[in-house]
Amino acid sequence: MRVPRAHIDTDLAVGNRVTLPDTTAHHFLRVLRLPDGAAIRLFNGAAGDWHGRLEVEGKQRAAAVIESFETRATESPLELTLIQGISRGQRMDYTLEKSVELGVAHIIPVVMERTQAAPAGERIAKKARHWQGVIAASAAQSGRTRLPTLAAQCSFREWLTQTDTTARPHVLLDPTGHRAPGEIAATTGLTLIAGPEGGFSPAERDAAYTAGCEGIRLGPRTLRTETAAVAALALLQGLYGDLG
Repeated sequence: MRVPRAHIDTDLAVGNRVTLPDTTAHHFLRVLRLPDGAAIRLFNGAAGDWHGRLEVEGKQRAAAVIESFETRATESPLELTLIQGISRGQRMDYTLEKSVELGVAHIIPVVMERTQAAPAGERIAKKARHWQGVIAASAAQSGRTRLPTLAAQCSFREWLTQTDTTARPHVLLDPTGHRAPGEIAATTGLTLIAGPEGGFSPAERDAAYTAGCEGIRLGPRTLRTETAAVAALALLQGLYGDLG
């Protein structure tokens, strides 16, 4: 039987007893319905998993007693950053979930000219918490030992003006691009830029190229926003990372 796994932002050590965050306790107790004494695994950024036992303290509270540490090497040697044009609802969730599975290290959600449903006002913080939950769940499921970072939402132009695109390859997923993923000189890190529904506007494309970004194509077919970044990340990990 697979041992349930969850992220916890707390220093851990063998022999420690730690109170679990409310969201983690809820997942173990209410969603998975684990009994007192159930085996669990936690990860907190160390290079492996902390094995322990669940101590139920009530209907909504629980603790973990840490029993051992297991070293795991699941993080990619290729540091991938995803600049993702915000898309609608489940499309954005899918992109985040699969990019985490594929080993992305950093995610920056950006508002572009063709973004159809950008969070605004109080919804920005609410949506960020939701995306963080998607990332944490995907990291737990896929065996990641580190949680990818999620940056604050910003506009694409704001991100572009604050970024040094010469420090590492910055590639734009562009159907009109003149290069293939295998032609990018990636060594230890790469930044991938993907558009929302409708892709990049001509002005955004021109601004990216003027800033030093390179355009790559993924083939003759037009991919949906939730497919494009995932397909590109898989290709890049196969070429320069640890996939395959």
